[in-house]
Amino acid sequence: MAVSNIERLAYPTSRSALPANVVESSDQDAADIENSAGLLKDALERLTTEFHYLDVQLDADNRSLLCSQQHQERPCFSPGLLEEVLDLQVTLKLLFSGQAAPQIPFDYLVWASSLPGIYNLGGDLKHFCTLVRDQDSEGLHDYAKRCVDVCYLNATSLDLPILTVALVQGDALGGGFESVLSNDLIIAEEGVKFGLPEVVFNLFPGMGAYSFLSRRLDAVRARNMIMSGRLYTAEELHELGIVDVLCRKGDGKVELRNFIERNQRRHRLLTAMSKVGRRCQPVTYEELIDVAELWVDTTLSLQEPDLRRMERLVAAQDRRRTRRSG
Repeated sequence: MAVSNIERLAYPTSRSALPANVVESSDQDAADIENSAGLLKDALERLTTEFHYLDVQLDADNRSLLCSQQHQERPCFSPGLLEEVLDLQVTLKLLFSGQAAPQIPFDYLVWASSLPGIYNLGGDLKHFCTLVRDQDSEGLHDYAKRCVDVCYLNATSLDLPILTVALVQGDALGGGFESVLSNDLIIAEEGVKFGLPEVVFNLFPGMGAYSFLSRRLDAVRARNMIMSGRLYTAEELHELGIVDVLCRKGDGKVELRNFIERNQRRHRLLTAMSKVGRRCQPVTYEELIDVAELWVDTTLSLQEPDLRRMERLVAAQDRRRTRRSG
């Protein structure tokens, strides 16, 4: 049974050492809970009829909301996927803002992928190439802002007393890796690959990679990781402290359930520790937007050889998705 890095911060040396004031009270208002669950059920029913890129399921027993990316085409952050993720985040934030943890029907907001072997391969490179050739600055700004909005909301746990979780059962590259880094907890299966390949076409990851990595590691190692352009295994990132829970291939969902069961009485403490981290090493919205603006300027200056490299990567991603979904 894997024990996560985040648990090591929260676990006392023995169960009896747990202070009474961090144990969830069992005296909950059943009516409020039922009402909140009903609101969530109605919202999910509405969203389910509208969503094409995201499947959302509530696991009431484990108090988790599992959001699986449904990659209809290339497994990337297409404008459609971004729109649906943002719609879900805003809906949850509006529904449960100001409510205490016991009144919210879930403790964990879990991001996963339905495509075997692939979590998310990053930004929509085909879309980028079109925007650069058209010198569509407004289009790139809009895409970058949506990415920042999604990552920032996730990094701040929607300002709710919940933990955000990346359940990584396939490769996460570029913006896919950045989105993973915005979570409170990262669970990854052995053999999964992570990387930031943007340097291959004279670009840098502009939607939070440096901000999140420099907090989890330090500025020097964050820059080196970005500039290397290399792939890292889940095992390597676990040693670095980036991946919190490392589990055997195929055991990701089992380990997620194990983590939740182990921490039923410690949820308030874990969310408090996440808030402490955000307070002591904040990643502000302004910082993410400023970096995204630099990314837009750099992207618009890419030359045709850089764009052709992008397009070759797009073709490779298309072939990979065909093999994985076949």
